[in-house]
Amino acid sequence: MSSLNPQCLTRNDSADYRTINEKGFLKISGLIPEADVKELSEHMDCVLRGEASAPGFPRIEPSMSEAERLAAFSRIHNAHRVHPLHERFLLHPRILDVLEQLTGPDILALQSMSFFKQPGQPGQGYHQDSYYIPTLPNTLIAAWVAVSEATEENGCLWFRVGSQCEPVYPQVDNEYTHQSRNLDGIFDNSTASIEDVETNQLASVAIRYQEESCPAKPGDVVFFRGNILHRSFENKGATPRRALWDISVMQGALSHGTSGRSGRLAFAKPRFGTPCAALEERKPRIAGSLVAMPMGSKSGMVIQQVDVTQRDND
Repeated sequence: MSSLNPQCLTRNDSADYRTINEKGFLKISGLIPEADVKELSEHMDCVLRGEASAPGFPRIEPSMSEAERLAAFSRIHNAHRVHPLHERFLLHPRILDVLEQLTGPDILALQSMSFFKQPGQPGQGYHQDSYYIPTLPNTLIAAWVAVSEATEENGCLWFRVGSQCEPVYPQVDNEYTHQSRNLDGIFDNSTASIEDVETNQLASVAIRYQEESCPAKPGDVVFFRGNILHRSFENKGATPRRALWDISVMQGALSHGTSGRSGRLAFAKPRFGTPCAALEERKPRIAGSLVAMPMGSKSGMVIQQVDVTQRDND
């Protein structure tokens, strides 16, 4: 992977900030350098040939046919926990730069998934990522990296524009849903991701919004909010649609967990030493700042002097 300095390599326009908040998703073309995309694509080839393995990777036997090898891999969950290359992409500085500008600092990189999506493999029906990964507060955002070209033919992403304003339609018996069950019109959703729109309950919500496809070239990254309704279709093309999906939240969010536990997302350092802010000494950003609500003039303000040596341990 290219030796990138993880310090604000990418600057976004204010229009990007407006776009992701108005539409729910934002594509940034060519964000990932070509050399990095090539390295990941070649790694995925090695995985399919059985030349790259890690705990949790499907086992590829020498006797397996090409069709059997391809069928063994549709996606790999959380490979960043067991393979350094996947960790480096989860913490790719260009992705983190954009996330910080869109959502704020102190990003927690939470999950990753590698998609192989071979010709003939199915898509995924309407769903909300926050349905599967509820966080409190709801700051979930995804970064979807195109490793190969994604087209309408081979199963690119489709979004319902503006549907990020919808609440999470929760799983049955899931208590971590922002109290959305207290809203009229909310239903327990047991059919998320089913491709058939006659069966998928979210189709009745999705129809309120215009649908837009999001084709992508290798190196493009699509950022989208956790609540936005989106789907993909079967790969009807002749080539795979490869992608890497990273999920992040702002630090301090509460994750889904079990009752009786705080659920607070723990601070973690990269297992394989990928350079990022978590490995740097944390320095106070505010020194002797005045915290106040303006009341027309300084004389009419209530002033509180900040002592940066004090820490809030909550």
